[in-house]
Amino acid sequence: MIPTTRLTIASALLILPALLAVWFPFWVLSWKLLTPLLLSLALLDLLRLRRLPSPELVRRARTSMPVGVWTGVELDLRNRSDIALDVVVHDHYPQGFEVEQQPQSLVVPAHRQLNLFYRVLAKHRGEGRFSGADLVIRSPLGLWRQKRFVDHLTQVRVFPNFREIARYALLATDNHLSQMGVRRRQRRGEGSDFHQLREYRTGDSLRQIDWKASSRYRRLISKEYQDERDQQLVFMLDCGRHMRHEDGAGAHLDQALNAMLLLCYVADRQGDAVGFLSFGGDERWQPPMKGGDVVRRLLDRTYDIESTLQASDYLGAAHKLMSLQRRRALVVILTNSRNEERDDLLKAVSLLVRRHLVVIADLHEASLDTVVQTPVVNLQGALRFQAVMDYLGQRKQGHERLAHRGALIMDCRPQQLPVTLVNTYLDVKGSGRL
Repeated sequence: MIPTTRLTIASALLILPALLAVWFPFWVLSWKLLTPLLLSLALLDLLRLRRLPSPELVRRARTSMPVGVWTGVELDLRNRSDIALDVVVHDHYPQGFEVEQQPQSLVVPAHRQLNLFYRVLAKHRGEGRFSGADLVIRSPLGLWRQKRFVDHLTQVRVFPNFREIARYALLATDNHLSQMGVRRRQRRGEGSDFHQLREYRTGDSLRQIDWKASSRYRRLISKEYQDERDQQLVFMLDCGRHMRHEDGAGAHLDQALNAMLLLCYVADRQGDAVGFLSFGGDERWQPPMKGGDVVRRLLDRTYDIESTLQASDYLGAAHKLMSLQRRRALVVILTNSRNEERDDLLKAVSLLVRRHLVVIADLHEASLDTVVQTPVVNLQGALRFQAVMDYLGQRKQGHERLAHRGALIMDCRPQQLPVTLVNTYLDVKGSGRL
């Protein structure tokens, strides 16, 4: 129980008659009457507050929330008492969340229910827990405040920003891929697997014409092909310490997950199976799978993956993948490598290319591009520029060694990864190398 400002002011005002009684004795009677009256009112108000039942609390929140997006939470507060309640509500949102519109003050009429709304923003993927709410209730006369805790547990899971993935997914169709920078180099009908016979169209090559069918139907009939289906795509997701780096759009691991889920959607539309192996401290294996809910299933397996402080063991992960993935697949390594790790990565690629086609999506920090593009105006800037150029030169040499071993190299910033990764996948499908 905490006395309110009203009770504090009333108690302070009792000092005035006591002081006046020193010079004017008739104020003694007023002081003697007002003091027990205030004490009686305060005690009665305190007892009434203690007897008031706690309001009922019901929380409505999404059990799945995207990281980095403001999400609404609603609270229903029901007053079970016979008088209106003046309440201050503060909900216990998960640790690490940002919040708006908390706490809130409201007056709940007797035997009525009020609804309040606030927003939370999840900053990291993983599990979240709304444990309950603190209620600060004012007494009927407003002389006391009592803090009560109402237990109401809500578990939530924070996923990668699937709203952004959904936006990509809406664009990832034959008619809209170009809107996000994805290009299709191969003309429709010129894949590697036979799809169907159809009437000849202007622009079809002569090798597409089926002369036997054309003679039978007495009009030109073309063969239509499609990219080979039922192939397999496996991601090797680096969760080591270098993936903890954060650019403006978030951590490298978060960007890699978003790109992985986008390509998973595109590959599923192409009829391919998708799986992943994480390494670098958080080791998980998902065999390649296909179906309409493949993105949701990968979300369930990856939403709580976090980068660790461990060094990435590329060779160990390659040995593990070779034992788990027997069928030839397109292996995409999502990482942020350093020059000192290049030999280990080189050995891993040499092992993987014996059976698989390997693509390395090697992320680099946006600050490197910023230094290269910034004009040099002083000695410090010149030294910084030269150091970055030396680092990038060594990085390029390492990538050339990897390409010589048979890997396809993507060196890009995290923001460029989704589109670049899909383009590379479509190029591989169109070339028939897989």
